[in-house]
Order: sequence, then structure tokens, then C-alpha cells
Amino acid sequence: MMRTYAGHSSAAESNALYRKNLAKGQTGLSVAFDLPTQTGYDPDHELSRGEVGKVGVPIPHLGSMRRLFQDIPLGEMNTSMTINATAMWLLAMYQVAAEEQGVDAAELAGTTQNDIIKEYLSRGTYVFPPESSLRLTTDMIAYTVSSIPKWNPLNICSYHLQEAGATPTQELAYALTTAIAVLDSVRDSGQVPPEEFERVVGRISFFVNAGVRFIEEMCKMRAFGALWDEITRERYGVTDPKMRRLRYGVQVNSLGLTEAQPENNVQRIVLEMLGVTLSKDARARAVQLPAWNEALGLPRPWDQQWSLRLQQVLAFESDLLEYDDIFEGSVVIEAKVAELVEGAKAEIDRVQAMGGAVAAVESGYMKQALVSSHAERRARIESGEMKVVGVNSYTSTEPSPLTADLDGAIMASDPQAEANAVADVQQWRSQRDQAAVDAALERLAAEAKTTTNLMAATLDAVRAGATVGEWSHTLRGVFGEYRAPTGVAGVVGVAEAGAELTAVREKVARTGEELGGRLRFLVGKPGLDGHSNGAEQVAVRARDAGFEVVYQGIRLTPSQIVAAAVAEDVHVVGLSILSGSHMELVPEVQKGLLEAGLDNVPVIVGGIIPDSDARRLEAEGIAAVFTPKDFGMTDIMDRVADEVRKANGLS
Repeated sequence: MMRTYAGHSSAAESNALYRKNLAKGQTGLSVAFDLPTQTGYDPDHELSRGEVGKVGVPIPHLGSMRRLFQDIPLGEMNTSMTINATAMWLLAMYQVAAEEQGVDAAELAGTTQNDIIKEYLSRGTYVFPPESSLRLTTDMIAYTVSSIPKWNPLNICSYHLQEAGATPTQELAYALTTAIAVLDSVRDSGQVPPEEFERVVGRISFFVNAGVRFIEEMCKMRAFGALWDEITRERYGVTDPKMRRLRYGVQVNSLGLTEAQPENNVQRIVLEMLGVTLSKDARARAVQLPAWNEALGLPRPWDQQWSLRLQQVLAFESDLLEYDDIFEGSVVIEAKVAELVEGAKAEIDRVQAMGGAVAAVESGYMKQALVSSHAERRARIESGEMKVVGVNSYTSTEPSPLTADLDGAIMASDPQAEANAVADVQQWRSQRDQAAVDAALERLAAEAKTTTNLMAATLDAVRAGATVGEWSHTLRGVFGEYRAPTGVAGVVGVAEAGAELTAVREKVARTGEELGGRLRFLVGKPGLDGHSNGAEQVAVRARDAGFEVVYQGIRLTPSQIVAAAVAEDVHVVGLSILSGSHMELVPEVQKGLLEAGLDNVPVIVGGIIPDSDARRLEAEGIAAVFTPKDFGMTDIMDRVADEVRKANGLS
């Protein structure tokens, strides 16, 4: 299965992109949804501001789903949908859209990611508390086993765990404890007869991350297969070897992609792809590759084509797929696999002793472990112990023709996309039978208070014309909302207190004394961008540097960030945005601070921000803009302290 992960701006534009990619030889679809769709907000909600159509396609209602797959025969397609908190809603819309094409649900093939545990740990697109989210996942699995038997209802996603800093051992352990939590929930719900439970296990798939450490990543996948076989055989009594097979797809690592010398990302992607294809006994069943320029911004269709061609050259020009496992019998490989299995088992036992994956999320244990691992990784890069070519070593470079025109090297999001989506959802609401929508949502709320499977009520709401925001709002009213632990508070600083960090600490302390107290640094995540890894690392290093850190986690409105800045009497505000909404949200925070009289509080911004946007923000008064090329956290803290001094008239 060859896919590129794609979707942007609108259903119509994404549909055109999909048809173009299929014509180039892509064999399946992998749909990227925008953040409002992922987190259960309609395009006209306050929190959707700046986020509509940015990191994926907005699909708030059935009409959008129809347009997304217009002229694409869903009966012949294998579609992966990267969707979690609202997975039930998107699957229901996909099923209804297929039925309108004349395709029976039983014929549909594809995957809903639907791994909510990792959302609390990494991506941040959760909506409901963990137990309620697990209930939705359980209902979906039970429904698909009987009604959409070719569908993979759960794609346990260790990919984002590695992005959040997981070691191979942690990636294995936390993915497998998630699987245990879900399978236990399905078994204990009584919705699937015991004699059919093997089919549930057989439909579970995984979505993993392949980093550039080729041997380690390949051994990780061999260990993954061995552990999954053992768990399914011993814990769940699965006797059919086919039902115990580790079925997994891969997106190779984006964490290691660099903004500096981005052409180096191509060879990184190829090495990472080889790590999950060379070993036949641990080979991925589907591969999707990032584009070389993802650390710069949104890839263009040409960049996506390049990534697809990498797969096609490997599959059709090389002889890689023609042989049995070429690592069989290697004592080096067997020893590394055994080491990973032993470490993962120990961590699985530790999580299970806490009460399982849900309890380890709610206690903050797993999140804190990932933040700590990520901090250690960053410290190794900064010290030079871990070399990253073009970033902390071999930095001299010839001018690159690929980035000679930085603005042209990435795809610009459609500035009209949000206004179009807002108009579309408002028109949709005005033309539907409101009484039917109200009745469907009342049924959903009533059944959410029971143990009834919610898939039927969700399908009813889709057919009536409800929107993703209305479906989510209804369930929020029953389940409540949730704010996951940030994992920052318990992390022990790992930065070496060398001369550089000592000097920054002295500057921070001296500045605080001159201003009458300890310097307070507010780290804020405005909008719906839940990728909090960078914000967490800034918070950890700021604390190491002597700042008092205020970090309230993800998904805040600009007005909430301003209110926190006032209440906490902070000296500097740092905003982290990776979704592309910086040009809308940063000025709103800046304006709010000025209106609140905080004109001496500098605003620092970090994220995936094109150079031209960075220059505009600085011209409009933003004190500093940092992007992935600025890997030196201590240097960043030094600059932050300087900006506080400058803003307060200190020499």
C-alpha cells in the first residue's frame, strides 16, 4: 500500500489532489483532517480561528464528505483516516457517503486511527476524558466487527510517541499497553461474543515511527511482532496465527527532519524506509513518507510526488522484495531484539501495575516519562554527543537551489479557506431539517448516558445533517471535557550546568532582582495545535535557566492567554504554534496584551514558521521568532532574558 498523507483547504481542493495522486500510482488514500475537525469544532467556532484547512481538510458535515470523495469509488478504495477523538463521527460520515455511491458498508476497506491514548501523550487532539474516549473506541470496534468487517477500527499509533521523545522501549511498551487497555475494554463490554473475539484482535493494526537509527528501528519491529504474538496468544487465547500477526503501517520519522540543509532529509527518509522494509519478517504492510521540506512548511504536490517515487523505486527497481528475511540468524540482530523485548516487558509490567494505560495517563506518569526522554535527546544534540548533520555538525554549506526561493519551496495555505468553510457550514445549517437534527442529537445524548453502542445514534445524526461541532458538543455535555497532565512539573532538568547555562541563570536572576522579583515566563499554546513537544521543552529549559514557568497546556484562546499573563504578572510570553495559524493568533495575543497595559511584556514565538512570516511578525513588534533550526535551548533562554531587559529599559 503506497500513500501520501494529504488534505488541505477544502473538500473540493483535497479531492482534486487525491485524484491526481491516484493517477500517479498511489494505491490508497491517507486523509489529513484539519484541527477543528479533529477536535470537534465547526469552522465558525472561536477556537477554530486561524486553524481551518491548515493541517488538513475541514469536514464538518456529510456534504463535505461527499465532496471529498466525489468521483472516487469508495468500494475500490482503501482509505486511512487520521482521526481520533471524533473517529466515530468521521467513520459514520464515510459509511453514509459510500452508501450514497451504492456501496454496502460491508465492502468498505480502510482504517480509522482512533488511538486516543496517544493523544493525551503527544498530539493533543483529545476531547473527552480517557474513560469516555475508551467507551467510544470500544463501541466503534464492536460495530465494525459485525457491520464493516474489512475495516481496521483501531490503528494504535506509536508514531507520535517517538515524536514526543519515546525511546524504542517506551514506544513498544506504551503502544502495547494501549492495545491491552482497548482489547480488555471490548472483551469486558460484552458487545462481542467470546467466539468472535479473535476477529477483534485480528482487525487491530498499528502505525509506527521509523527513525534514522536503522538497526535499532528494524530490531524494534522484530521485537514488536514477537511481543504482539505473545500477548495475543497468552492474554487473549488467540489460536489462529493469522489473527496474531502484527499488522502495521509506517510513516517514517518527521522529528529528525531538519530546517537546516533540508535536502539532507531525503536520505534520512530513504534510510528510515529501509528500516521497515529490509527485514521480511518485520516488513510494514503500508508505508507513507513525509516530504523533504516538512520542517519548512506545507509540502507542495511536487514534494509529495517525490516521496511517492521513493517508494516506487524501492518496490519496482530494486530487488529488495524478492528474498526471504536477510537478517535471519544474525546474532547481533537477535541480541538487540532480545534487549528491546526485555526492556519493553519491564515497562509494560510497570504500567499495568499502575492500573493500565488509562491510569498511567491520568496520573501523568507516561507523559512525564516522554517529556524526560525528549529533554535528554535535546541535551545530547546541544552537547554535540548526538550529531545531526547540517545542524550541529558539518554546517558549512553551498547555497541550495531547492531553497533559493524559500517562499516558493513550500505550499501557501489558501487565505480564503476559512471564510469559505464558515460560509459553507452556515449554509448547510440553514438548509437542513432542524427538527430532525435536534431529535437525533437528543437521542445521542440520551444513549450516551447508558451503555448503548453509540454508533447507531451517530449514523442517525449524520443522516439528519448534524455537524461535527454539534455531535461533539452533545457528547461534551454528557462526558465533560478534559485537560491532560503536561508532564513538565516532575521532569528533572537534564541540561548540564556548564558555563553557558550558568551565565544565563545569573542574567535571569539579576534581571529579576532589578525588576523586583523572580522572572515569570508564560508559555502558551493558542488555537487547536496540540503538538506540545516544543512548548514542553521550552518550559523545562526555562525552569533550568531560573525562570518561574507558567504553562497551562494546549488549546487556549488568545484571550485566555492574555488573562493568564495579567493574573500571573508575567515578564515574557512565549507562544508555540506548529499548525500554520501564527499570522492570525499571534497578533491577537499581542493586541490583547497591549490593551491590558502589558506593553513591557515581550512576545516570543516558536514553531514551523516560514521565513517571510517571521520577518512580518518581527516587523509588527514580536520580539523574536524561533524555528526548528534554532536548536540551542540555552541560547534561546539567553535571548529571552535579553528581550525582557530591553522591554523594561534595562541596559
